[in-house]
Amino acid sequence: MAIFEVDESDFEEIKSQELEKEKFIILTFGSELCDGCQALEFELEELENMQNISILSVDCNDSQELCELYNIDRVPTIIIYNPKDEIILHHEGVMLYQDMLEIINK
Repeated sequence: MAIFEVDESDFEEIKSQELEKEKFIILTFGSELCDGCQALEFELEELENMQNISILSVDCNDSQELCELYNIDRVPTIIIYNPKDEIILHHEGVMLYQDMLEIINK
């Protein structure tokens, strides 16, 4: 499973498709020039092969509308949806993959 790079044009469609598969969605907001975002990418690579998780990545420089919709003030920001399309986490800053798994496995 790869990390889906999404923007305003395909975000809702991809999110819906992955939720139909009863997956958790890890939605990340970041920027190429952000050191914390690069560190988060490393952590997300540890989760890429999990069958019950899909990772959607938004570049804030290309998706201002999504950033406004989710009230993104800092990058990186992580939002985790459960398979019922409910937000179970909104976190600003880098997060270890073990911590993300702990939230998903609750």
